[in-house]
Amino acid sequence: MKSVAVLLGHAFDAGTLGGGELEPVEVDTKWGSQEVYRFARADRPAYVVFRHGLHDHLLPHQVSLRSQIDALRKLDCGALLVSSAVEVLDLQIPLHRPMLLSDLIMPGNRLPDGNACTFFTDPSGGHGHLVIEEGLMSARLAGRMRSLATRVNSELGPEPVFVHVPGPRTCTAAEARLWARFGGQVMAMTVAPEIILANEREIPTIALVTGQEYALPELRTSTDPGRGDARARGREAVERLVVGFLREGEPVEFGNRLHRSSGPM
Repeated sequence: MKSVAVLLGHAFDAGTLGGGELEPVEVDTKWGSQEVYRFARADRPAYVVFRHGLHDHLLPHQVSLRSQIDALRKLDCGALLVSSAVEVLDLQIPLHRPMLLSDLIMPGNRLPDGNACTFFTDPSGGHGHLVIEEGLMSARLAGRMRSLATRVNSELGPEPVFVHVPGPRTCTAAEARLWARFGGQVMAMTVAPEIILANEREIPTIALVTGQEYALPELRTSTDPGRGDARARGREAVERLVVGFLREGEPVEFGNRLHRSSGPM
């Protein structure tokens, strides 16, 4: 039976999720041993990966993204939800509300450590390149998440375009203005590489993000006394969606394809 999985960021670093215990599982991959966590309260196999480690100790360029995604492939993942907090470049995008990404911008297609964002780093039999036909985000999976949001009372916001900035630093104001002019609406140091690598492993994927602050100085306003409450409500809404996905998520058909090399290796 195919599994479902979620890949979580800084907001989730505890050993429980949705009131249920998480059981650690070690998965060996070509890129090293990867710890994932089995979520027991689900109708099918369900797993959790903490992007930065269980206690949030890894910077983006220190995370072994290939081992994380390859471990999920070995666990026969048929639906993946990637989650993260983001900075916002567009005043039309609200803060502290869960949003599904519609598309992404990732110039250079590089991992945060500077290497090519691909599993096919060396010539080998069966290597190839990803051909985007449906889109990097699965439309089928996104439709199911919208339905789930209604059931768990978590209102989704607009579906922004994401910009990947590899870090490990935040953008300058000039850089943020550049990405906004290029059509980016939210940005972060993670998310995009995981989505691309998951597609290379033919895992249907969606991304759920929440805006934490406006990246452009001219968009920022004075401190709102209710900001902490809004942040907490946003985090709770994301957790309801994550737990609902783990409990009710179903694999969907992969909508893109890999153009494989046909030559001998």
